Amino acid sequence: MGPRRLLAFDGFRRLLLSRFASQWGDGLFQTGLAGAVVFNPERAVSPQEIAVGFVVLLLPYSIIGPFAGALLDRWDRRRVLVAANLLRGVLILVSALCVATGVAGVPLAMLALVVIGISRFVGAGLSASLPHVVPVPNLVEANALSVTLGAVVSVIGAGCAVGLRALFGEGDAGSGLTTAIAVVGSVLAAGLAARFARGALGPDEVDEPATALAAVANGLFDGARVAARTPSVAAGFCALLAHRASFGISLLLTVLLMRFSFEDFGPIEAGLPGLGVILGCGAIGIFVAGMTTARLVTGLGRKRTVIGALAIAAVAQLGLGLPMIMPTALVAAFLIACAGQVVKLCVDAAVQRDIGDETRGRVFALYDMLFNITQVVAVGIAAAVIPANGESPTLIVAATVLYLVGMVGFELVTRRGAAAEPRPTA
Repeated sequence: MGPRRLLAFDGFRRLLLSRFASQWGDGLFQTGLAGAVVFNPERAVSPQEIAVGFVVLLLPYSIIGPFAGALLDRWDRRRVLVAANLLRGVLILVSALCVATGVAGVPLAMLALVVIGISRFVGAGLSASLPHVVPVPNLVEANALSVTLGAVVSVIGAGCAVGLRALFGEGDAGSGLTTAIAVVGSVLAAGLAARFARGALGPDEVDEPATALAAVANGLFDGARVAARTPSVAAGFCALLAHRASFGISLLLTVLLMRFSFEDFGPIEAGLPGLGVILGCGAIGIFVAGMTTARLVTGLGRKRTVIGALAIAAVAQLGLGLPMIMPTALVAAFLIACAGQVVKLCVDAAVQRDIGDETRGRVFALYDMLFNITQVVAVGIAAAVIPANGESPTLIVAATVLYLVGMVGFELVTRRGAAAEPRPTA
């Protein structure tokens, strides 16, 4: 089923638009905040502080993920999406006020933690709701379209932040105004989610303890149990864990290189504008992945598609990362983003297809939690050994090796799952 036929489903269109609004605001907020802290001429920041900023931005949902999963499988997802988006909008405005008044350090970091955490919660809710608005046979195409275009819209939001900073100024006041605009995305996302009927996004059945506290306490264990006994999901987790760890190292390297080492490349300026161009290359890669993943899986099979994507990412990481210059970094951003998105779409489809609706929210929440923790650990370890200017061939090689480890893990778990399946009898 092509995108045009998918868009004929009214529920899918509304959920897609809600995702677009949410992720546009996310991209604008995160880039506006990064510009305010990392590329703000009024604030001095060290490479280590940049690394710590990445860690704290990824921590919140790593901690609350299991709890969110239990709630998504217990509460009306439509109501959750509306309330979470509105709360995020309020906190975005508070964060913008802090930026504009020069607040830094722990208070601003804590606000960012909560805003990003709510964004992850909203993303898990949107993914868990998708099977309620499209037929099950079309989940792969629908997921590829929504996740891919959502990621592209997020990059568009980041580009808007770069443009708004040029308009409002790069100091605290201009950065605060830029960050505040992100509230528009949260309000629109809440309004679009509110148009669904009560219960339309699930869960259909509530398989939970009598009290919410017990449900929250069991969320992590339930999600882990279900994922572990589903070979397609467990194997996908191995592949995506490797990608997120490698991507975390690459992200830290790219920001530091762009801040301290890269030189202008033709019309592309180093600094935040150059980082925006790299994000744009990544967005193109994500878009290409979204348009080709379903065909790749149909032609090659899920296993070959995932292994091939990890192999391409490894080659790009080593061959294009080692020169540590902007032109090769742009190509590497495209290839790594494309390969990573192919893997993610395969894993998303496995969760949506092979996990029951009564536990799907918990598995998606566990999914986000594990991958954010992996990225946090990777960034933290890299920050401990990275040079001040970000030039580290050793870390590039380490990121390449992680992709190879992911390929081996995916292969082993897939084989184990195939061996465990009962053989047909005559």
